[in-house]
Amino acid sequence: MILEDLSAMLQLDSNRMIDEIDHLPDQLEEAARTAYNLTLPDWKGIQRVLIAGMGGSAIAGDLISASLAGTCPVPVVVHRDYGLPAWAHSPDCLVVCCSHSGNTEETLSSFNAARERNCRVIVITTGGILLASAQSTNIPVWTFKHNGQPRSAIGFGFAYLAGILTKLGFASYSLDDLINAATWMRQEQQKYLLTTPAVKNPAKRQAGQMVNRNLFIFASGQLAPVARRWKGQINELAKAPAAADQLPEADHNSLAGTIFPPELMEHSLALFIQSANDHPANLIRSNLTCRAYMLAGIPTDHFTSTGETSLQQVWSAIHYGDYISYYLAMLYGVDPTPIDAIQDFKKELVKSK
Repeated sequence: MILEDLSAMLQLDSNRMIDEIDHLPDQLEEAARTAYNLTLPDWKGIQRVLIAGMGGSAIAGDLISASLAGTCPVPVVVHRDYGLPAWAHSPDCLVVCCSHSGNTEETLSSFNAARERNCRVIVITTGGILLASAQSTNIPVWTFKHNGQPRSAIGFGFAYLAGILTKLGFASYSLDDLINAATWMRQEQQKYLLTTPAVKNPAKRQAGQMVNRNLFIFASGQLAPVARRWKGQINELAKAPAAADQLPEADHNSLAGTIFPPELMEHSLALFIQSANDHPANLIRSNLTCRAYMLAGIPTDHFTSTGETSLQQVWSAIHYGDYISYYLAMLYGVDPTPIDAIQDFKKELVKSK
């Protein structure tokens, strides 16, 4: 079995995606230490925050928005599209433009719209057109260095957003909060490492259960964006289909879609991500929904995130999802780094304009 053959996995993983996953706790800590030393203009009167980004650059915004939903005095909304919604205008709206490459056309469109509408703007990027445009117009920029895929830079995205919102008084993440989350990830990841045999490695066993199945991933509250992260990682690393859904909404629609076509249901797997911080009603819903899928003949499984704090629980779940996505790629015999379908689509998009 390939998951027990270290040399075969490393040969397949030609770009060493496993190193990015293994070092995610270090990235989160490094990014936090950097972010909390960066500065912002003396902005006052901000009433709305919009985070503009796509793919791996946007998921950190989802995590921030979900974690602040119960405490932040202003709305924090993630925007995955061109331009801006109509309500995003004037200096009382802060637009945070996040693009790993700095060349994401949707985010560049949002950046230009934000400037035209006289919004407050800040940029998070490694370079590209976005960096040059921001510097030429005296827009504040928080840069970071990362040579890997955008999906592997989630630690930078989250820590930088946490730093910005904390400095503005909209969040209360301390530097120690993020460092403690990274420390907890390092402790937990010992169970998931490439060198840990499957009999002791729940991530390898979980990946084995996913093979040749259509995946439905459910979570609620602060873990809902984690389900989306798992979905994206399974798509991009394992090149496999997956869908993410949020409770309690899923119980008002998705729960009915468990009958047809029976051939698909037989080859599906419903995964439920939970934590001790779930709303008690949502935890009940998660267990009952899992039971309903099981009774419908759909295999089910669950993952309970660990940690004493919300950040530890969120990040331990993110990290576990990265490992299972990687091992699923190994089981499918595919290099987890290249995303040819996406790159080919981008080329066709350019040709069509």
